[in-house]
Order: sequence, then structure tokens, then C-alpha cells
Amino acid sequence: MSNPEQKNASLPARGSQVLGLTSRALIVAVLLTFVAGLWVRQAEIVVLSTQISESVPAIPGLAALVLLLGINGLLRFVPGVRPFTRAEILVVFLFVTVASTIMGIGVTQFLFSLMTAPFYMTTDNIDKNRPYLPRWLAPHDLTAIKRLYEHAPDGRVPWHLWLVPGLCWLGFLLALWWTLYCLLALFYRAWADDERLSFPLVALPMEMTGGEEGRTPFFRNRLMWGGFALAAVYNLVNIAHAYSPPVPAIGKEFDLSTLFTSLPWSEMKPISFHIRPELVGLGFLVSTEISLTVWTSYLAMKLIAVAGAAGGSPPGLLPMAQEQGIGAYLTMAVLLVWLSRARLKAALRAALSNQPADGPEGVRYRWLYIGLIGGFAACWGFMTAAGMGAWVALVFLGIVVAVAMVYGRLRAEAGVPLIWLFPYGMQKDVLLYALGSQPLVHAGQSTLPILTLFMFLARGYFPELSGYQIEGMEMARRANFRPARLVFALCLAVGVGVVLGWINHLIPYYRFGAAQLRGGIWGDWLSTVSYQSAIAMRDTPRPPELPRVYATGAGAMMVFLLWLLRLRFVGFWFHPLGYMMTCSYGSLIWGPFLIVWLIKSLLLRYGGLRLYKQFIPFFLGLALGHFAVAGILWGLTGAWSGDAVQGYPVFFG
Repeated sequence: MSNPEQKNASLPARGSQVLGLTSRALIVAVLLTFVAGLWVRQAEIVVLSTQISESVPAIPGLAALVLLLGINGLLRFVPGVRPFTRAEILVVFLFVTVASTIMGIGVTQFLFSLMTAPFYMTTDNIDKNRPYLPRWLAPHDLTAIKRLYEHAPDGRVPWHLWLVPGLCWLGFLLALWWTLYCLLALFYRAWADDERLSFPLVALPMEMTGGEEGRTPFFRNRLMWGGFALAAVYNLVNIAHAYSPPVPAIGKEFDLSTLFTSLPWSEMKPISFHIRPELVGLGFLVSTEISLTVWTSYLAMKLIAVAGAAGGSPPGLLPMAQEQGIGAYLTMAVLLVWLSRARLKAALRAALSNQPADGPEGVRYRWLYIGLIGGFAACWGFMTAAGMGAWVALVFLGIVVAVAMVYGRLRAEAGVPLIWLFPYGMQKDVLLYALGSQPLVHAGQSTLPILTLFMFLARGYFPELSGYQIEGMEMARRANFRPARLVFALCLAVGVGVVLGWINHLIPYYRFGAAQLRGGIWGDWLSTVSYQSAIAMRDTPRPPELPRVYATGAGAMMVFLLWLLRLRFVGFWFHPLGYMMTCSYGSLIWGPFLIVWLIKSLLLRYGGLRLYKQFIPFFLGLALGHFAVAGILWGLTGAWSGDAVQGYPVFFG
């Protein structure tokens, strides 16, 4: 499913020099992650100004990269001090990026909501979930939980209550991280060598740290600075409006809903054209087939809703995009295994004979298979020990891992900078609407409450950190450094991210009270509803929901059909990944991808591949300018400034 526009840049020769990583890089990475944690705490938890951890790449990671590039410029004038190598800078970038993302709303903050909601809320029998949550995963001290939400009189954190749950969740997340790493490492060579995927999101950090020989250096390219300036001006105008409302703002979106006022056309609502410079900039590297499929699929789904309303279906029922999305994702997972079967068999033969790994994975294939099976078994054992029915844990974890694998593929081929670009929540919901509640209740009285506790793996985004794993493998290959050391660095990043995330959430919660903070605890509304449903479904069985099952089947068939058409007709216009992306977050990406498709199509038609490549720095600059001004500059300003930042809140999800 690769595209001729998406060929990899020339890869380094196997015999080229391999650079090692020094302990200096890891020390700097840990120190910068500590600073990033303070930044995340202030910006996302205390003030809620800019979701810097939600960006792809995470804003603190990009800020660390820029900082090290600046320091390198100064170190060249200091005798006797060796500047940071490209490998060191990239490892620090990936380390801070992964750790910062784990501290964000889709992992640590949502997990706190799920651990504490049944012990603070009492409405609609939510407190009936308490006996089913083990003490080693959630503190049961009602006074301590109340103080977390309402603040402790002395502001102190009862660390002893949170130590055991913190260590247990740390072990689980490390096991899941390793499982996903081993899985993607087995696919990497099939994707990078056989299908020649382009790994678009690798382009920005690689260009910033050196780029390719024979090309104008990234920071000396006038087109890059033109794109940077365009994004900077856009954001600065909006920032000026936030400080001084009489200054007209460009805004973040154009609401088109007012064009559709009466049935059945009112089913087009809500519909907005979002202004997202980073999606346009990095989306320029996406194939035209994917970008075309995104905006046409989105409009087609809206028209399906209109047709359904005209035919008498209840308003708001169609098109069930997320349900289509989970069917599409699971079907794509099967197709990816089938397409890579030759590589997987070769890796299995190498594992059985214990041959060395042949590629950037940096680990023998035997250990990759052992790591995959052992890590999966450890995660499954953890879930069953917590109280989830064995078969439910097996199926749920299998769906979570399958979605993570497909998201890794999406990042490798399409590279859209969105961490939420998957059918969020559906990994859990598909079990309930496909099977009904009775089979899950029969699996054990604690199954539904524990499934709710682990909902952060479905509605949150920890598994989707697989995107950084697959991109890290590609960066290691292009920058010629030892991948095994990168594996160690990123495992350490997960641990540091979990620990700092734990600390940086608990301190402000007990000091100010989570319920008193501007954003509260992200996901508390969802946690409350889900725990209420867990008790309600136990008492009142819920049958399977056939319309949602049909939508899931439709998504599966659509992906399979698009795959067959691309297999039969070379250069077929529509791409299954584009359809999948639309099912997940089409409302946000269709507008930017319409712009990208128009511009790129015109450039390729009238200027060819050469003109397209000449404009790549401009669009990378557009993305970098948005990250720098809306993310780094405004993110720092908003974290420690007054309420003016609320006039221009920036969320990258």
C-alpha cells in the first residue's frame, strides 16, 4: 500500500559507521524531562492553557531538540567540549517526547480519574464498584481521595497510599510498551524495506538535525522560513487578540453549520473547517490518495447521515463513524499480518535458530518473539489478577494491541500528527455492543468494573505511543546509531514518564484540589458514566446493539474492498488508511487535507516530483512555525501568565 511519492530517502549503507550513545545524552534527557514535567504540570493541570503533551511530536520534546541545537551552536566556540552528536540529540528528543506524552491527559491524568471516581462519587450507585477494585491498583482511603479532589488542609500528599498502585501500574505499562515494541520490530523491515514506507513524521527532526547531503541546510532554506513566518503570523494575530480583544482574530475554525438549518440537511451538523498549520504542513508529505480519501470520505459520511434522515432514521444515528473505524482497524490488522507473512516467517526461522537480528531492531528475533509472547502474557496475567475474566482480558488486550499496531502503520505510512487518530473508546465498547453485557457478567462479577478501570487503554492513548516506537527505529537507521541503546533509552523514558507523571499530578491535586482546578481531572465525566453503566449492566442485562454491529461490519468490508481495489488497479484513487483516519477524527482533518490535496495535486501535475520536493521545506517550516509559536512560546506564556491565554487556548488533539 505504499505510494511512489512516499519513497524513503536514501538509507545509510550497512557498513557505514555506527555511532554509540553516551551516558551524557541520557543524563541530559532525564534532566530535560524533569523540566518538561514541571511545564506539563503547570500548563495542563494547574492552568489548562495549552495541551503541550498531546501534540505529535510532544511540544516539550521538540523544545528539547531546539534547545540542544542552540547549545550545540554555542559549544562549537568552547574549546575542549564536544558538541552533541546527531544521535544524542535525536535520542534526547525521543526520550522527552515519550515521557512527556505519558504525563499527559491520555495516560496519567485519565488513569487518576478511573482510580478515584468510585471512591469520591456516590451518585447512581457508582460507589458499588469499590469492592471490585483491588487495593494494589487504587487506594481505598475515602478521606485521602476526598482531599485529592477538594485539597488537603496542609497540602501534603499521602505518598504511602499511592506507592504500591504507582509501582504496579509502572510494571504494567512497561510490559505493554515492551510487547508493542517487539511486535512492531517484527514488522519494521517489511514496512521499511519491502514496502518502502516513507515515515513522514521522521522528516522534521531529521531535517532539523542535519538533513541529507547535497541539499540546502534546513535552517538556511528561505522557503522553510517562509512557511515558518506564515504560521507564526497566524498565531501571533490570535495571541494579540487574546491580550487585546479589539484586535481582530483569524480564529481556529470556520463553522459551516449555519449553512444547514432544516432536516434532512441539518444532519450535516456539526461541520467546521479547521485551521491547523501543522496538519497542512506535515500532511503535505502524505500521499494524494490518502488526502483525497480523507475529505471525500468525510463528506460522504455526512451525506449518508442526510440520506438516512430523509429515509426516516432517527437524527444523530448515522453514520456511526467510530463503529466503522474499529471494524476498519481490526480488518487492517489482519491484512498487515497477511502482507508481512514472508518477513514474519523468516524472523520466526531466525528465532528458532537464534540467528542475529538483521536490521535496526537491535534485538535477536528469538528475543523479539519471546518478548512479544511474554509481554502479552504478563499484561493478560495482570488484568486477570486485577479481577477481569480471563477470556475478556484476552480479547480486550488483543484488540488494544491490534489497534496499536495499525496506528503504528498509519504513522509509518501517512504520518498524520494526531495522537487521537484511532477509534478511541471502541476497543472496549465493541465488546459490549457486539456481545451484550451478559457474557461479560458471567465472566465474573468484577469483570465490568475492572474493564472500566482499564478503559484508559481504549479511550486514552498509551498504546498509540507505538507511533514513536516505529519512528524511533527509522531514526536509528537513518542517523546510524545503535538501536539497542535506543531501546534501553525509550524503556527508561517510559519509567521516568510514569514516575514524574504520578508526582506532578498528585502534588497540585492535594495542594489545590482536583475539582478546584480549571480542567479538573480529565475524563472524570467519562469515568463516572462508565462505572455507572458497569453496575447498571450487571443488574439489567444489555442486549447486543445490532445497528452498531452492522456499522462495524461495514467498516471492515470497506477497508477490505479498498485494499482489493488498490491491489487490482495500480494507483487507485482511494486508500484504506484515509478512510480509517476519517472514521476516527474526520471532523478535524478533512479541511486541512482538502487544502493539502489541492496544493500537492497542482504541484505534481504542473511541476512534477522535482517541484514537489522543492516545496517540502516550506511545509515543514509551516508545521515548525506552529509548534514553535502556538506550542513552545504560547505554551510557556500560558503556563505562567494570567487569564489572557484563555482567549486563545491551543489544543493539539
